[in-house]
Order: sequence, then C-alpha cells, then structure tokens
Amino acid sequence: MSLSASLTSAFSGLAALSRMTEVVSSNVANAQTAGYVRREVVLSSHGADGSGATVRVSDLRRDVDRALLADRRGAEAGAGASGRIAGFRIAMETGIGDVTSAGSLTDRIARLEAALITASGQPDSDSFLDNAVAAARKLASQISSSAESVQAERISADARIAQGVDRLNTGLRQVADLNERIRTLTTADRDATGLMDERQQLVDRLAEFVPLREVERDDGQIALFTAGGAALLDGRPAEIGFRPTAQITADMSLASGALSGLALNGVAINMSNGAGLMSGGTLAADFAIRDTLAPEAQARLDGLARDLVERFASATVDPTLGAGDAGLFTDAGARFDPLNETGLAQRLAVNAAVDPVQGGAVWRLRDGINASAQGATGNGTILSAMSAALTEPRPTGSTAYLSGQRSFATLGATLASMTVNDRLDAEEDAVSSAARLSTLTELELQGGIDTDREMQDLLAIEQAYGANARVVQTVDQLIQMLLELGA
Repeated sequence: MSLSASLTSAFSGLAALSRMTEVVSSNVANAQTAGYVRREVVLSSHGADGSGATVRVSDLRRDVDRALLADRRGAEAGAGASGRIAGFRIAMETGIGDVTSAGSLTDRIARLEAALITASGQPDSDSFLDNAVAAARKLASQISSSAESVQAERISADARIAQGVDRLNTGLRQVADLNERIRTLTTADRDATGLMDERQQLVDRLAEFVPLREVERDDGQIALFTAGGAALLDGRPAEIGFRPTAQITADMSLASGALSGLALNGVAINMSNGAGLMSGGTLAADFAIRDTLAPEAQARLDGLARDLVERFASATVDPTLGAGDAGLFTDAGARFDPLNETGLAQRLAVNAAVDPVQGGAVWRLRDGINASAQGATGNGTILSAMSAALTEPRPTGSTAYLSGQRSFATLGATLASMTVNDRLDAEEDAVSSAARLSTLTELELQGGIDTDREMQDLLAIEQAYGANARVVQTVDQLIQMLLELGA
C-alpha cells in the first residue's frame, strides 16, 4: 500500500470516528429526552481493490425494536379503550347510586314501599298520603335521571368520536408531510433521524384511537394500516368521515340512520363488529358505548320503569281505573303502550291526579285515581292493594331481564347488581390492560439508551481515533524522511 493510500485510509477513519463520536454524544445527551430513539452509525468499506481501502458512514440507523413498538402501540390502544369503557360503567353505577347510600335507586324503592305500608295503616292521614306521593315522585325522578345520564354518555361518546376522527385526519396529513420531508433528506444523503423521531411520536399518539401497523417504504417513508387491514396512509393519507350528532335520544341508533358511522375515503365502513376495520382503540370503545353499552343500560332502565308502571295500571289494584287509564305511574301522563318501551324511563312520571305538585289531590291515592269525590277516610283497601302490587313477585314484561317472577325491590336489586358487576368486570379489564401497557413500556425503555454502553463505545472510538492519528503521524514522519533523503 502506498503512503498516499495509507493517509487516505487513516483520514477516512478519522472522519468516520468523528461522526461516531458525535452520534454517541447525542445519544448520551438525549438519554432522558422523551421520544428520542438511539442512533447507531453503520460503516462500510470502500475501494478495497488492493490499492487501499477507506471507511465511510453508509447509514445512520435508528435502533428501534419494531415488534416491541407495534406491541406497545396495540397495548396503548387497548388500555385507552378499556379505560374508556370502565369510565362509562362507573358513570352508570353513579347514576343509580350505591345500594348502601341514601337517595340510591334501591333506597327510593324501599322508601316507597315503607310509605305505602304506613299510609295503608293510617289512610286518613293526609301527611302519610303526601309522603307516599312524594316517595313515588322521587322514585320516578331517580329512574328518569339515571336514564338521562345514559343519553348524556352517548352524546359524550359521539362528541369524542368526532374529535378522534378530526385528530386522526389531521395526524395522517402530518405524517404524510413528514414522510415527504424525510424522503427529501434521505435522497440527498442527509440526516433525517430527527424527523423520524417526530413522526414516531405522532404515530404513537394516533395509535391510541386505532391500533396501527407500520410498514416501511423506500427512502425512509412509512405506510400505516389498521389492525383490521384498512390503509390509512400509503403515499397519500386517507380521509375518515364522520357526522357528529348534537342531541341523542333513546330511540336513535346507527341502524336507523339517525346516528353516523365511519367512512373511509367516502366509502362507509361496515360497523357490524363495533367499529369494523377501525376496531381496537378508543374510537371503537366510544362506538361501543354509543351504540351497544348505553342502549343496553337504557333498556334495563326502561324495563324497570315498565314493570313499575304495569304493577299499578290494573283495576284489581285501583277499581276506578278503566281499560285505557293510567295508574299511579304514567308514560308522560298517559297509559303505557308496550310497543313503545324505548325511552320510557325518561318519560316516567307520577299520575297528576294524585300529585299536588301537578295540581292533583293526595286523597285520590286512597280513594282511586279517577275518584270524583273523597270517600271514607278510613278505607285503606286501595293503598293496601298498591303496597301488595309493589312487593308481589310477578313476571317482568321487558326482554332486558331474564324471565322469572320478582318483586319490584328484587328487580331493582337485580339492576343494581348487574350494573356493579359490569363495573367490576370493566375495571378488571382496565387494570389488566394498563399492566400490559406498563410492562411493554418498561421493556421499550430498557431497550433504549444505556449510558454505560455508550461510554464504553466512546472509549473504543477514542482508541480507534488514536490509532488512526498515529498512522497519520507515522506516514508524515516517513514522508519527511523521504524528503530529507531526496535533498
């Protein structure tokens, strides 16, 4: 090898080692920087043809465990979804109240039972009659407010879907822009790793809404697909469509067309399996809340309200009632139609004839809803029949509950138990998902920047740098000797 070739090789080594020192220093400096991915210099030989070989930096690689990254993103989406559903279940339990708390659904039922028993024992007491009507009014209000909270959760879920879709569309356009900028730098043989870090953080945020599968493309670009196989970005970003609904009532559904599903580039996505191709993240969880879980909770409350209405809407309980008359509890003031059960919980109200708040008279609770004049004040027959109707085991007309005969208190306890069990199951799922995410995040951090390793690498680089510097020094001395000999 000639002296000039030796110098060229040594100088190329010094340049490569200088770049490696720069990269190691950057790794150490950013060891605690969120989103920073460890860099690694890739070296290659050049011109190894017998006349001397040089070394050059062929690539600056980001040290990413793509399998672990994909698992962590999936876990993040799952944790977000399970947490969202757990929040909904907690709200539902809060709506009906803790069974041990005053003012809960079960407490309101117990108070009505006690008030009717007391009033039937002293039917001449206007105070006891007024207490019974007030207890009925509070029970109806409790059921109605619980159902209103169900629809409030549906409205919130719909609004979150709209926000999520907007952030997805914006994020996909930003990733596409970063792809183009990275391609430009890569083709110009310039460092694009900083932009790649920025892109990875952006994709991490988008993966909370929908689990994303990242596929590498040429020139440092990436494509993004959902776990279900929908292409969200492959060259150009997809456009996700959704139409938000400001107000949602119990009868509104996706199937009826009253609520919006998702569209991908103008083509409707089959939503039969939650969110279809977009399932797995918080977006799918909000669709599940809006279209499945909340309607299920509404149906349970409607079934409870139906059972309450039907217990008192009988001439055997109140002989003054005709075939088309409403009993103590009404469907917005009218008799309940079994074909119109959806939304009954919100419409549930005490019959105005017995309610002083609505202009009625409490004595009709004793003498009959349709009584035109007061009867004997000591006659507690109707009050006793009402008390018995509330506590009598009977089949539940609603399909929201399993068949079987129950008292109204038992039916209320069944609803409370189902709600608590749903909450416990959802919280268990949320804890499990959060633990999985924590484990994968920890594994990802462990595979990050090890400063001890980086310092060891720096020492090795320093030694190699010194060796190349000595080659240059030695060649310089040889050249000086040759020049002296020539003189």
